[in-house]
Amino acid sequence: MSAEPNHDDLRKATELATALEKAADDVKKQGEKYMAEVKALGTAGADTTKKADDALLKYGELAKEHQELVKKHGDLGARIVEIEQTLAAGNRPNDPWQPKGIGDIFVESKAFKEFSGKGTVRVPMNRADITSVPATVGVNTSRTTSLVTATRVPGIVTPPDRKLTIRDLLAPGTTNSAMVEYAQETGYTNNAAVVTEGSTKPTSDLTFELKVAPVRTIAHLFKASRQILDDAPALQSYINARASYGLRLTEESELLTGDGTGAHIRGLVTAATAFNAAFVATNKQRMDTIRLAILQVFVANFPASGIVLHPQDWAAIQLTKDSQQRYIIGDPQNSNVPRLWNLPVVESLSMTATEFLVGAFDIAAQIFDRMEIEILLSTENSTDFEKNMVTIRAEERLALAIYRPEAFVHGDFDTAT
Repeated sequence: MSAEPNHDDLRKATELATALEKAADDVKKQGEKYMAEVKALGTAGADTTKKADDALLKYGELAKEHQELVKKHGDLGARIVEIEQTLAAGNRPNDPWQPKGIGDIFVESKAFKEFSGKGTVRVPMNRADITSVPATVGVNTSRTTSLVTATRVPGIVTPPDRKLTIRDLLAPGTTNSAMVEYAQETGYTNNAAVVTEGSTKPTSDLTFELKVAPVRTIAHLFKASRQILDDAPALQSYINARASYGLRLTEESELLTGDGTGAHIRGLVTAATAFNAAFVATNKQRMDTIRLAILQVFVANFPASGIVLHPQDWAAIQLTKDSQQRYIIGDPQNSNVPRLWNLPVVESLSMTATEFLVGAFDIAAQIFDRMEIEILLSTENSTDFEKNMVTIRAEERLALAIYRPEAFVHGDFDTAT
């Protein structure tokens, strides 16, 4: 059973902790000076070498005294030292990448353990133990060195995400089937007229066609080590987030430009009506072309609800100036909600540069989710079980119904007439 620490022992432990911290700083200072001389001159002077040795020796003696005090008080003392070392190193407890300090290497060396307390003890150390950073760093290898500890930024530095907004423009819906059927009006003859009492009323005509929007699957896989996911739960969450983002990225391209062949969705651009200007605007600019596209949608009896542009084209529109070099669209010094002709503008890298899409997104098309994004993990896929790997699968199923293709107008700024 360990002895209970008395007042003197606690005071001594506090003093030793302070002395150890000071000694560690001295070891770092003398070590840096030693390595600077070696780097500049090829060797260190006798005085510098002696000071480095003395600093190491002093740290080792204090560390040994501290260890004896800890041993005297068993688990309680060990926990105190753990906390002290954690705070002194500026790192998190139980950090798997926490390196051994130069004092730890010194105290744990065979030469120090056999030191009788007389003479000089010399512990050979590689330069890498003191200042070097490994030339190649593999998975789970830290660049932290013994004297200069790295600052570890929490979390994972992510690549930039593209802003996905096409789905937000569309009317939402769900389905429990493998396809969505809807009746589309294909013809309308309006013979409504003013009639006199007792006369035969004229007959108008409506024709319909049954359309089908098949449910399509978007999916991909990730491979990961089972140990890595067990040791770093945040990594699994990160992979799941990137898996979902990857689906949304492909989904955006499909909803916008899918060609409808094979297992692809028939996208809005593919189904849209070609731009056909009602007239030619004077001194035509890109914003004039957009206004004429809005007019074309309106003539189809659907009010336009959004505009989709490549960021390059939206930037060109925002930079349009009048004859006095004043910006026409917004103020560069203030935040401007992307809007043109009182409609929201969606910037999408899935849209080809110089092209545009204007349409009644909210009523002329609808997205149907058959299965929302699902993330599944399996250890029994292929050779995962024997290799201790995990397969992460992300998948979604959806359909896009385009009720009125003429309510979407697609064109190219360079060829628009």
